[in-house]
Amino acid sequence: MLQVKNVTMRFGGLLAISDASLDVRQGSITGLIGPNGAGKTTLFAVIAGFLRPTQGQIALFDKDITGEEPHRRAASGIARTFQIVQPFAGLNVQENITVGAYLRHTKPADAVEKAREVARQVGLEKDLDKSASSLTVAGRKRLELARALATEPKILLLDEVLAGLNPSEIRDIIPVIRSIRDSGVTILMIEHVMQAVMNLCEHVYVLAQGKMIAEGTPAAVCNDQAVIEAYLGKGSAERLARQSQGENHA
Repeated sequence: MLQVKNVTMRFGGLLAISDASLDVRQGSITGLIGPNGAGKTTLFAVIAGFLRPTQGQIALFDKDITGEEPHRRAASGIARTFQIVQPFAGLNVQENITVGAYLRHTKPADAVEKAREVARQVGLEKDLDKSASSLTVAGRKRLELARALATEPKILLLDEVLAGLNPSEIRDIIPVIRSIRDSGVTILMIEHVMQAVMNLCEHVYVLAQGKMIAEGTPAAVCNDQAVIEAYLGKGSAERLARQSQGENHA
């Protein structure tokens, strides 16, 4: 469905992404993980059209969209959430979601109905009249998710939608994400919460220092030596391996 082909992104002398590729199968939940500063959000910005890659290609359903503006990609079915949640503070929850719904529904009544439908899907139906600024962190995360979902995307890019949530809030939102996929929306998600990655993702890509260093099932990726080194550093990874070998011998 989505293909990222050999994407490189430079900012002057800084190489943020280097020859990165990934494929997202339609109907899947695919994970993109990696240490802080790996380039994950930059890659999302390239996919969504907020940045033009220095090299490489983005394709949606085999159509090259590398040169398309973000609003064109939204119309084609790409929506994204942002790591730092910024709702329209002067609007209530329903109005915030309705902003997204206007992409497909020009009549206000239709847009409001779509907003209410999405609010039910993400668990915000009881908060429609609340000011967006009054929501908890978990509520704002759900609102960010709803606003993107209201655009009726074919593929949804989730940028750390679970960041800042406590364990019970994470447990509550995992079924919501799964239900979005089950409704026909393909998902590509950046996530640091490995519990969620293991529970949700069928295939995972690992980005470190701008390069794809591994891909596979969550279990295979978590046991990959290059991935462990990327997160812990080579010395810590080697100590962990020696400790594991010692326990196995014992």
